[in-house]
Amino acid sequence: MRKSWGLAAALVLTVGAAGVGGWALAPKAGAVTPPVAFTADALPTWQTNGIVWALAQAGDTVFVGGTFSEVRPPAGTTGTPKGAVNFAALNAATGAPTSCSLSFTVGEGSATVRTLVVSPDQKTLYAGGYFGAVNGTPVSSLAAIDIATCKPKPAFTPSFPATVRALAVTDDTVYAAGDFGTVNGHQRERFAAVTTSGELLPFKADADEPGRAIEVTPDGSKVLIGGDFFTVNGTNSHALAVVDANSGAVTKAYPNGFIPTNSVVKDIETDGTGFYTGNEGTGGGVFDGRIAFDLSNYEQRWRDTCLGATQAVEEYQGVLYSASHAHDCSTVGEFPDGRRYHLLAQPTTSTGKLGWFPDTNDGLGEGIGPRAFTISGSGATKYLWVGGEFTTTNGKAQQGLTRFATGPDKGAPTVPQVSAAAISPNQVHVRWRASTDLDDSKLTYKVYRNGSTTPVHKVEGDSLLWARPQFSFKDTSVTAGQTYSYRVTASDADGNTSALSANATVTVPTSTEAYPSQVVADGASLYWRFDESTTPYVADSSNGDHNGLYVNAPTLRQTPPAVNGPSTAVALNGTNQKLYSDKRVNAPSTFTIETWFKTTSNRGGKLIGFGNNTTRNSGSYDKHLYMTNTGNLVFGVYSGGTRTLSTWGSYNNGKWHHVVGTQGPGGMTLYVDGKQVASNGVTGSQQYTGYWHVGADNLNGWPLRPSSTFFAGQLDETAVYPTALSAQQVAKHYALATAPADTVSTVTATDDTYANAGAPGTNYATSTSLAVRGTSAYASYLRFNLPAAPAGTVLKNARLAVKTTTATGAGTADKVSVVPVTGDWTETGVSYTNRPSLGSAPIGTLSGATDGSTVYSATLDPTALASELGGSYSVALTSTGTDPLWLWSSEAPAAEGTPQLVLTFGAP
Repeated sequence: MRKSWGLAAALVLTVGAAGVGGWALAPKAGAVTPPVAFTADALPTWQTNGIVWALAQAGDTVFVGGTFSEVRPPAGTTGTPKGAVNFAALNAATGAPTSCSLSFTVGEGSATVRTLVVSPDQKTLYAGGYFGAVNGTPVSSLAAIDIATCKPKPAFTPSFPATVRALAVTDDTVYAAGDFGTVNGHQRERFAAVTTSGELLPFKADADEPGRAIEVTPDGSKVLIGGDFFTVNGTNSHALAVVDANSGAVTKAYPNGFIPTNSVVKDIETDGTGFYTGNEGTGGGVFDGRIAFDLSNYEQRWRDTCLGATQAVEEYQGVLYSASHAHDCSTVGEFPDGRRYHLLAQPTTSTGKLGWFPDTNDGLGEGIGPRAFTISGSGATKYLWVGGEFTTTNGKAQQGLTRFATGPDKGAPTVPQVSAAAISPNQVHVRWRASTDLDDSKLTYKVYRNGSTTPVHKVEGDSLLWARPQFSFKDTSVTAGQTYSYRVTASDADGNTSALSANATVTVPTSTEAYPSQVVADGASLYWRFDESTTPYVADSSNGDHNGLYVNAPTLRQTPPAVNGPSTAVALNGTNQKLYSDKRVNAPSTFTIETWFKTTSNRGGKLIGFGNNTTRNSGSYDKHLYMTNTGNLVFGVYSGGTRTLSTWGSYNNGKWHHVVGTQGPGGMTLYVDGKQVASNGVTGSQQYTGYWHVGADNLNGWPLRPSSTFFAGQLDETAVYPTALSAQQVAKHYALATAPADTVSTVTATDDTYANAGAPGTNYATSTSLAVRGTSAYASYLRFNLPAAPAGTVLKNARLAVKTTTATGAGTADKVSVVPVTGDWTETGVSYTNRPSLGSAPIGTLSGATDGSTVYSATLDPTALASELGGSYSVALTSTGTDPLWLWSSEAPAAEGTPQLVLTFGAP
């Protein structure tokens, strides 16, 4: 349906505002990721109490048609609603009503305005729909309105006895599409043309079913028609045809099958090189997306097969904006069947979606959402208006109408979710899930360490709502035994920046963790260790950055894990909890899948597998390991039929078990607890694009299918490899799981205070700060309850962590000694005159603690603490310098758990 002749024409006429509202003109455009022109920030806009079917613009005025009886102020603002009988005129820059008021009525039934279009000279507004009068002036479903006076033209009286659904206009001709069979008493079935004075023209393009869209080619020689029809002038052409602008004769037909019989064309849009259709279907096998055609030959340029009933399309500066409820774009390599996206943007040259994601809900009526577009604005700022049956925009109440400007962009990206891990003494792996920004796909991430305001790493990356990759940074400037904290921000091109992420804290081990290091060395492309403290992000410890998402909040941080060391496991409830990968990939033909599990369930479930959906059951699914009701394990692929290997034994005995399935040129092999239990020569499997699933997915049609596809139990150390691991590699993984591993214990101070020589009798037990200086003297005192060493281990490393305050000059250039306290003391009893005695020799030194709001560490002599394990131990912080050090005490909310001792235990 044609909205207007657009911004190519001179925008010279403006209907004055009625003084309602008061929002200022928006500033010039801000930065959004090219080629998107509009931000996703919804502007304050008056709204309707019904459905908006049509939009058009002239200068700085937007015309609104539909089925409604009033317009009212934007949600959250005050003001008096105004009566509006199926029509309103609003100021493009403020979103408020103008003085133009028209009523579209009918004697019987319900009147509605279904289409609006403005003449090329911007002087006349044409309205089509089902109505019999405009402001009392008799008309018949088509009216011409003088824009300058906001009055119907009484001489324009063509008779359309049924609904007019779409209009297009040239200098001298008005083309109409709809449900009618006659015009002015003459046969014109579903398509017709009249002069701008209302006289019927010879143009004849008779169709057997309703017309829904009509557009004139830029050169004026052809008319593009769309709708439900199967024939035009007797020619086989379903839903779309190109006809001569004068006679209506078919010049290009699109026979049945080009567009499926259960799909129709709802809208047509043109630009200088092509035209674009918005399509809607009903039932199975429909086409719901968009098609681009070249105007040079009217042949298809591309076809976007997303499912979700496209209602309107609008081209602007090389981008095609679409209104739909797209819910499945898997056929074009994008999101699988799931949530609905009501507003999308893509280049006019391809199907790939751009990073523009404002959204509405389905709303009233048919529950379609948005139905109409127009672009307005005579100045530097342009406005994309959206109308429809929605009742919310970007999650906030807003009915029928919304709008977006070319700037400024005010929306900040979401806060990154960050994880950090270290499995060797020389490196920390910092990982985060890409943020989202509703109008920016390209974001810049900055990584901050230990509270510093200077980033240690910066990287730029792309993301979309359904494609949020993992980004990572390997920090090699670390010291074994020390603890580091990392935070990440995301910024768009306009400088809108997210808040800092939550701290991800990690202690660098003093020796390499054997099991995870071997998994990485063997080439894992996905490695989930399940060490997260929050959902939904699942960090990937491999070099593949193949992160995942927890569904329905499984229970995290389960101990003991399957593998010796500081890692944890995840527990699934067997009802609705699972995980899936966040990256769509091609199904591998050679692969290994590996996981550890522990369960007593007698309902089975999928442990790991590949499928073509995410939150919903996959339609294609194989390359999986699953458990039967009796605890047997099955490894299966689909190669023209189900091909499986299974175990004789049962493994639902409440103990940790290791299971591995491989497929490669040598066939399939199943391993359990490090040993091969079955194999065959099957080398093929189903090829499709999809996602890795852990804990659940479809198992329909597979042998020994369990009662539940959801696994109930614990999972740990899940990995996928692009190779078939050898029997030796699998056996080594199993053996390394029980190898001795260092464990880390973090102990927070139970008491902390300081003494001040300048106030010798004062006690600072309730202070949120601690102080250290030589002249004049301050000394701080810390007490810790030390754990006993785990059985078979000794204390290998000890470290004291403290955090400087935010006060100016909190850091110090002086060295600070960590000295044992030998005398008795209490937090409420210490003053400078009543301070405890100290040992003669320091057990550690804090140096380089020069910045504020930063965590610093002092390595301690582990032998000094070893004999004190299992009891209380106190240290003092002293200095001989004159530069004070100010630290947060354990009472301070910003202390991040400091002061604390970090103790590493390991084999002797």
